[in-house]
Formats: sequence, structure tokens, C-alpha cells
Amino acid sequence: MRVVFMGTPGFALPALNRLADSEYEVVAVYTQPDEPAGRGRRMVPTAVKSAALARALTVNQPPSLKGAGEVAKLAGLRPDTIVVAAYGQLLPQSVLDIPRFGCVNIHPSLLPRHRGPSPVAAAILAGDEVTGVSIMLMDKGMDTGPVLAQSQWAISGSDTTGTLTDKLAEAGANLLMETLPLWLAGGITPRAQDNAKATYSRVISKDDGRIDWLYAASELSRMVRAFQPWPGCSTVWQGKLLKIVEAVPLPGDGEEGQVVEISGVPGVPVGVQTGSGTLGLLKVQLEGKRVMTADEFIRGQRGFVGSLLPG
Repeated sequence: MRVVFMGTPGFALPALNRLADSEYEVVAVYTQPDEPAGRGRRMVPTAVKSAALARALTVNQPPSLKGAGEVAKLAGLRPDTIVVAAYGQLLPQSVLDIPRFGCVNIHPSLLPRHRGPSPVAAAILAGDEVTGVSIMLMDKGMDTGPVLAQSQWAISGSDTTGTLTDKLAEAGANLLMETLPLWLAGGITPRAQDNAKATYSRVISKDDGRIDWLYAASELSRMVRAFQPWPGCSTVWQGKLLKIVEAVPLPGDGEEGQVVEISGVPGVPVGVQTGSGTLGLLKVQLEGKRVMTADEFIRGQRGFVGSLLPG
């Protein structure tokens, strides 16, 4: 079977590696164009491009797949199926129609819950106890195609978007390799999604990480986890951004944004009053400094306890 793989970030790597090590022939890898990064704005390849080139796989990086020339180029590869994992583009119908077994997508949620671009963060923000991965056939909609297989994954209280994405990437690769041979052999009947139960995630922006202390501590703690590693949750201390890297919700009441001492909770020497409860701080990072425990931070910032943080 001839497979074209489409993916861009690290989430796609386990699936690419499993396919490349399998009996399937990966005839080409599609990924997003290189982008400038860092102070020098040097062009940096995507994670998928680096991995594909290390395996001597053919890499294509068109800025769009809508042009007739790119569609013809892809059709010329004669793929039996196209496997997609966080590619970063919606595929036009002209591309979806190319492979005889369709385009198979790995989506890190239990569809139809959390369709869209940020399903892992959305699951944490919503307080879901369980998420998972879905292998689906792509159609012209946003994650609306019929499902071929799903597997569940419990969300721990310490999971961040970063750690949970890594877990779901491995789970998705495993599920793909279980599902693909059954699908190609005609052993799976696709199951239509229940659109009435659909929820949608949105694109996360840098501004989403700015803390409003009027929110409940339970909600803020989920934000800290959901926006880790990016964009991070932050407040302002003495004119500098202070990132809240790890935090827990605790009981308490007082003026929103007031920094208070915490006793009796291991690793949590200080917290911030919120609209409901106290956000206990475990790890923080002051702008220009390394990540440190809250205990280390308050030893060097003696005016912190008792201050009022903006929000």
C-alpha cells in the first residue's frame, strides 16, 4: 500500500515513525513550510520535516494544496491512502478525492467532542476526566468525518497540554497501526458523528494566558495546565511578567489578586486569592529568569507576600 503522510509538529512524529517502520510504502511526506524563529529569525524546519529527511523520505512543503498543480503532483504519487496528523491545513475536496481509501486523520479527542485546532487544551480547560484519540475519515468539514476507531485516555490532575499531547501522540500512533490494516481490508464500517453532541475548540492566542483573578481558583489551575507550555499563564510583578508554571486550587477567600501565605500544604508556601478560592503556587518564572519553586521565589522577593497583583 502506498501512503502519503501529512503532519507538522511533534504530535505527528510517532505516527510517521510507525508508518515508516511498517510494511507500508511512505511515498512522500507533506509538512508546512519552514518558518523563522529565534532572535536571528533563522528558518527552522518542522519536526516532521527533520524526521522525514533523517529517514531519507521525500518531503514536500507547499504553502497551499488548493492549486491545480499541487493537486496533480499529489495525484501523481498514486497514494492508496493519505494519513494526516496535525498537518495545519484543511484539505480541499480535490485532494480528499485522490486516494481510493480516503484520507485518514488522527485527532486527539473523542469526537465529536472538541473538534477544531486545540482539542487537548480544550479538554483540560473543560475539566474533562477522560479524553482520547479518534481515527476518522476526512471530509470537507472541520473534524466532521465518520469515525473508524477511538481509544480513551484518562486525564490526570497533573497533565498539561504538553504532557497530554505527548501521551495522545503515542496512543494515536498505536491506534492508527491497529486500525489501518482493518480499514484497508474492508473490515471497518465508518460511524457517522453525532453533530448534536459536537463541541469546538478554538485557536489559542498569547493573550489567553493573561490571568484575571476574578476567575475561580479551580478554573485558573486548569488554565495553567492547559496553557503549558504555550502561551503560559502570567500576571505582573513589579513591572515584569510572572508566569505561573504550576499551581493548585485551594480553599480561601479575600481580595482578588492578594498574595497570601499558605501553611500546611507541602510545596505550596504562597497563594493568590481569586474570585472563588485561592490559587496555590508551586512553580513560577519571573521574566528573564529560570523556572523556580514558589519557595525559592519568595525568598528572593520579600515584598511578594501581601502584595496585590493586577488582573
